[in-house]
Amino acid sequence: MNIERVDHILEKHEYKHSAIISIMQDAQGIENYLSEDTLRYISEKMELKLTRIFDIATFYKTFSLVPRGRHTIRVCCGTACHLGGAVKNLEQIQRKIHIQEGETTDDRMFSLETVNCLGACALAPVMVISEDYYDAVNPGNIEEILSPYRSGPEV
Repeated sequence: MNIERVDHILEKHEYKHSAIISIMQDAQGIENYLSEDTLRYISEKMELKLTRIFDIATFYKTFSLVPRGRHTIRVCCGTACHLGGAVKNLEQIQRKIHIQEGETTDDRMFSLETVNCLGACALAPVMVISEDYYDAVNPGNIEEILSPYRSGPEV
């Protein structure tokens, strides 16, 4: 845990209880997950019960309590994407990066998730890597999509 960075985040949000989700999002950005030490520190500094912090961290899917990959791959499995072949795309991604949904690669390069909707149904099937959207995805272009993230610069 980087105490100085967490302190900066807390100061930026003025220790406001109403900003707890933003504080946790910013803190997660430090290591790409929320460690127990980080959550305990936030709890103590903000004088919030640790159970309340954990309730928030476990309620919202955006938070992770385990280390995640540098790039999160989100495969939409909503109705339009499902009908467009999302399952086959997911299977191809799993073959290419050797993990299952909900896992992170050993090198912490990728984490893989499914989501119910990415809000881009007209472009189905859709997937997102980090903040980059890809439309009309098919198993044949998965490797081309993943390639820049395997060799790209540090984020």
